[in-house]
Amino acid sequence: MATLTAASVLGQARRVVIKIGSALLVEQGKLREDWLRSLAADVAGLRASGADVVIVSSGSIALGRGALHLPEGALALEQSQAAASVGQIRLARAYEEALTPHQISTGQVLLTLDDTHDRRRYLNIRATLATLLGLGVVPIVNENDTIATDEIRYGDNDRLAAQVAVTIGADLLVLLSDVDGLYTGNPQTDPDARHFAQVDVITPEIEAMAGEPTSSLSKGGMKTKVLAAKTSVAAGCAMVIAAGAAMHPLAQLTQGARATVFVAQGDPRSARKRWIAAMKPKGVLHVDAGAVQALGQGKSLLPAGVSRIEGQFQRGDPVAIMGPDGALGVGLAGYDSTEAAAIAGHHSREITEILNYPGRVALIHRDEMAL
Repeated sequence: MATLTAASVLGQARRVVIKIGSALLVEQGKLREDWLRSLAADVAGLRASGADVVIVSSGSIALGRGALHLPEGALALEQSQAAASVGQIRLARAYEEALTPHQISTGQVLLTLDDTHDRRRYLNIRATLATLLGLGVVPIVNENDTIATDEIRYGDNDRLAAQVAVTIGADLLVLLSDVDGLYTGNPQTDPDARHFAQVDVITPEIEAMAGEPTSSLSKGGMKTKVLAAKTSVAAGCAMVIAAGAAMHPLAQLTQGARATVFVAQGDPRSARKRWIAAMKPKGVLHVDAGAVQALGQGKSLLPAGVSRIEGQFQRGDPVAIMGPDGALGVGLAGYDSTEAAAIAGHHSREITEILNYPGRVALIHRDEMAL
């Protein structure tokens, strides 16, 4: 397999998720403002090159505990949640102030890992993030620690970042932390620990090398980073683990800073298509010859081209697409079966009047089908 570097994958990526660890953003309860401004300049550079950028940021608890003057050491769960409530406001404002000088709009999205596992919420997250990116916004995804508990206890923010990357079809996830990659052992205690520049396949041996947390602020450790890599690369998204403490951490990567690259298995689009194709349909949409022709040209399936609905299904469920001459493929329904039956055969402009609420134009979006 060809050798990849962090510089090469970052330079080629068109949609990037950047995860920021608490230890990089907050020092002794205070925001590292100069560092954040340097990161904002790097993000502006990525955007100028044509890449979409999403930031998944830790730091709300660390900022909140500083503002509330909470004691050092472990906090009770309710104290962590209270700190998150205070810190989230400061965190969102900090990113907005850092990116506004670059004429970049920001939007805050509060998530928990459970949100990405619930089908309906997952679809809403995907639609919202896609819309924000389409409008040129850099979403700031912050783990919703005011209500989450498992993420606070177990440090799942790395895996949350991986789920976000998969959700939006990113081709690169960059985990900026206080370590510069994966080693055969803990480099702080093992002088013979060897650094991995590239991981082609995540084997059980690679997983066994993942250590435990070494920072008082970062809770994820290497274990959750390797788990994040498994999720990411399986969806066609490469992942980079890099040290981010220096100013302009992304520019440092492009200039050859040491990091570990986890190689993607294919690309996001083909990985998603394979996933959809493997799903068992819960219903059938029969389409006319005009729709068959439109789908063959890479277009979405509109209600006007649907002649009949079979089965009971919910929004987001897989449904078979059947043409006059046989099966065409599988797609994820944009409406449930009752709604789909009501709008079938109608023009998209009639959807609002039929359903009594503004609906989506497509019954199945072109990105949500495998033909």
